[in-house]
Amino acid sequence: MTNVNKKIKAGILGASGYTGAEAMRLLLRHPGVDVILLTADRKAGQSVEEVYPHLGGYGLPDMISVSEADWTTVDVVFCGLPHGTTQEIIATLPASVKVVDLSADFRLRDPDTYAEWYGHTHQAMDLQKEAVYGLTEFNRDDVKNARLVACPGCYPTAVLLAMVPLVAAGLIDPKDLVIDAKSGVTGAGRGLKQNTLFSEAGEGLSPYSVAKHRHAPEIEQEIAKAVGVPANDIRVNFVPHLVPMSRGELVTCHVKLSEGKTAADLKKHFQSVFENEPFVRVLSENAVPQTQMVRGSNLCVINVFEDRIPGRATVIASIDNLVKGSSGQAVQNMNLMFGFDETLGLEQAPLFP
Repeated sequence: MTNVNKKIKAGILGASGYTGAEAMRLLLRHPGVDVILLTADRKAGQSVEEVYPHLGGYGLPDMISVSEADWTTVDVVFCGLPHGTTQEIIATLPASVKVVDLSADFRLRDPDTYAEWYGHTHQAMDLQKEAVYGLTEFNRDDVKNARLVACPGCYPTAVLLAMVPLVAAGLIDPKDLVIDAKSGVTGAGRGLKQNTLFSEAGEGLSPYSVAKHRHAPEIEQEIAKAVGVPANDIRVNFVPHLVPMSRGELVTCHVKLSEGKTAADLKKHFQSVFENEPFVRVLSENAVPQTQMVRGSNLCVINVFEDRIPGRATVIASIDNLVKGSSGQAVQNMNLMFGFDETLGLEQAPLFP
């Protein structure tokens, strides 16, 4: 294990966004990390307190532009920039710097799929070849040895924790997955958007990107990998919804059971797979996962319910989209990359109410 008395130095690209703020919040309590570099082009020259008052007084550096950053001074970079931008910057970093990418730039392994869903060709395919998909619970060994980790999107994190164990074990039909997903408005980022204005997002529930959300091919890629088939052999029915709350995410997955299997078999398998996982909790009996159970934490709570339709079951999982669905999972991966205890800096219990 890395000696926490010798701290590693971290930089955050895109520190003025929600994921950047959450990374700062978590790393402030990490005994093995000093945050020494923060970039935010539109906020360059401003203090952290000016951008995020709740993080003032902790001695964090002022925000600077990317062009001003000296990447030779850091051991690891957390990238919270929009897709496309990250590829260009990471390609210029010294080979000695490890990268934890929170954008979508290195999640999709197939360049044609990336171009189809993100509207432009991938600019760093050499780096893509070395990127490790950072769903920690299933790729732990690869993450430990990685230089570049691509953290999953928030929806794929919750969905894959709920689905991968079941499809990999042959307990459900991987070609009959119906996923109803809901997330707080921070999932849309901090930029000004009409649909996330208080008067438009408040007091209502809105589906969006119906049948065309960019997280769908990511989910399909990892389900296919777990089953051992080409990615284009899997299609999921995935519909996300915007919920008028700041943070939190809940996915309800409707599945078809394999011949002779029951909802009880699914739950028993979850209990076996996640028994020793520090951040996945299989709920007891008929307890229903709720966003209130995970707020501010790196936890995922999950449970299985028998459907009224014979041969089907409902799997529900909940995470905090900004923590386990983003910056918390990034810190979890960084811990593995540098030999820290996996839970370091992530011990905070959920906030309630």
